[in-house]
Amino acid sequence: MTRSITNPAGLHNPTAFGYSHIVSAPGEQVFIAGQYGSDETGAVVSEDFAGQVEQTFANLRTALAAAGLGPSDVVRIGTYVVGHDQSRLEVLLEHLHATWGTELPAQTLIGVASLALPGMLFEMDAVAVRPAGHA
Repeated sequence: MTRSITNPAGLHNPTAFGYSHIVSAPGEQVFIAGQYGSDETGAVVSEDFAGQVEQTFANLRTALAAAGLGPSDVVRIGTYVVGHDQSRLEVLLEHLHATWGTELPAQTLIGVASLALPGMLFEMDAVAVRPAGHA
């Protein structure tokens, strides 16, 4: 896929914060619902934030693969963090850079008081683009 990332002059360099300002790509949009640190039954796998983030990224990769896509097809993510602070941002940044390097999707990170289920500390949704002409 041809994905174009733009971090314009006049705006700060966002890569250290785990995102790109502008990402564009031709093709069909695919929307991935909020994934969280769950197993196949929907149960939260860990009380630990880092464990939940790790499982969330694994679940995102599973969802993308089911759509015939991969992380490089993701153009935007939304991240939701219970009790957001610098230590949690560092955990998230580690996974973002391990997954996308410096070619990061656009991202909005929102600190929240709680999420849908008891014990959930992190959730991530995504928008991917299926390259034109690929089913």
